[in-house]
Parts: sequence; structure tokens; C-alpha cells
Amino acid sequence: MTVLLTGATGFLGSHLLEKLLHENYNVLILKRNRSNLWRINKLIHKVKVYNIDEVAISKPFKEQKVDIVIHTATNYGRENNNISNVLDTNLMFSIKLLETAIHFNTDTFFNTDTLSYKYLSSYSLSKKQFTEWLKYFSDKIQVVNLKLEHIYGPKDDNTKFVTWLINQLLQNIPNIDLTEGKQKRDFIYIDDAVEAYIVLLKSYKSLLSFSEFDIGTGNQVELKDFILQVYNEVHKIKPTKAKLNFGAIPYRPGEPMEVEEDVGPLYKLGWKPKTSLTDGIKKTVKELLYDQAGRAKAGDT
Repeated sequence: MTVLLTGATGFLGSHLLEKLLHENYNVLILKRNRSNLWRINKLIHKVKVYNIDEVAISKPFKEQKVDIVIHTATNYGRENNNISNVLDTNLMFSIKLLETAIHFNTDTFFNTDTLSYKYLSSYSLSKKQFTEWLKYFSDKIQVVNLKLEHIYGPKDDNTKFVTWLINQLLQNIPNIDLTEGKQKRDFIYIDDAVEAYIVLLKSYKSLLSFSEFDIGTGNQVELKDFILQVYNEVHKIKPTKAKLNFGAIPYRPGEPMEVEEDVGPLYKLGWKPKTSLTDGIKKTVKELLYDQAGRAKAGDT
């Protein structure tokens, strides 16, 4: 089976690429010419690569039959990206990819959505808008929409909350300003999230023309408790003097205090998370320390 994967150089996509190759799928990837390959350097020779800023989006579809598209590429709206850039990636590029897949009779389109509140940010709004288009086109192509909560683990971006927090602690930042931390979130380790994709990939023929699955552990914890667990784990390995200032910054406007999720349908397909929150945090902290030590040894600052 041939899978076309977008976002393969990103956090989720790189872990998914490794798993797909391990499961012996034939994988094609779409990326930009300037994409940083550090996450997939050891895998890049095993896949067919198309630089989307150099070739037409139709090229991979013309050169071979694409059975499945797995779309993980996204723009979170960070680093001062304006809304038009977010829409270019999360809506316009996504619709173009979807239209192309339909034109070439691709069987199924796997989309990576979010469990975040629709109007929380330009990112979440754009993701929900694309979901509406997926529903609109689901009479022409099967759609599997995966709504993710807080995935975390090794090789995540430094701008993402968990990695940012660990780095702040490791760097002994004197004061780390945080919200009160009463909001509850479902943190899922990257390996478990990837396994959910694989389970659905193996089950897609039994699904409806449009199916949605919430990807989470089903266990929500207060953000403050999660932060304290991260703090304690970092402190065990490398004592930190950083002070956690809970309540120093306000919640975002419209931020929900709990996540609306239903992981039951995914559990019914035989999936369940294998990594506890404690083990996931330990793995993430140790891997980040290992990566930093390796870069420092190589002189990469």
C-alpha cells in the first residue's frame, strides 16, 4: 500500500514516518525544499521525496497510485505568522491536496485535526473550517478525521509547551510565569498517538465515508499537576533553581477548563495508550537532555 505523507519533517509526521516504514508501507512525502531534515535524516533514503515548492502537487499522484493520504502538515500560527499564512497551509493547501487526491481516485484521506476549542486561535479555527470541507467532499473520498489533544515526546518543537517548559527548567530561568493551571488537559505520548494512526490505517475499510476519532488517553489532568510532574522529573536529573509563578499570567480569552473528548470509538478498535504520564515525562526529559548533550558535543549551538 502506498501512503502519501505530509508534514513528515515535523514532530508528529517524523514519528509517523518511522512507524509506517517499520510496518512496510511504501511512503511518499511532500515537503518544502528548505525543510529541516534533522528528525528524518536516517529515514530520508527510504522514501520518495517531492518538494512541493518545486513540483506540482499532482506529480506524486501521476507517478504512482496513491492509496492513502495522511495529512499532518500544519501551521500553528506561532513565530508571528499572520492569519493569511495560517490559512494558506491549514485551509488552502489542504483543500488543494484533498481535491488532487479525489481527482486521482485515492481511496482515503486521513486528516490531523485538533480537539482545541474552535475559536481559541486562528490555528484551531482554520482546522475546524477544513473539517467542514472534508465533510462536504466525503461523498467523493473516504475521510478519517483524527482530533488530537496535547501530544508530547522527544523531537518536539521548542515552541511547543512541554518542550518549552523543560528547556526553561534546564536553563535555570529564574522565574517562569504561568497561568493558575486549573485547566484540565489530556496529555498523550507521541508513540501512543502514532499507534492510533496505525490502528485506524489497518481498519479504514470498515469505517464510514466520514469518521472522526478523538486521540487522547481519556484521562485529563490539571495543567498545574502536569507542570509539577515535569519540574520534579527535571530536578531529579539536573537540579533547577527555576521558580514556577502560577497565576502570573491570565488564561487566554475563551480558554476551556476541560476538553470535550470521547476516546471510546478508538478503544473499540483495539487501541489503548501504553505509556503512563510519568513514563512519558521521564522519556521526554531524558531524550531532550541527550539531544542537547549531543549537539553541544558536536559544537552545534
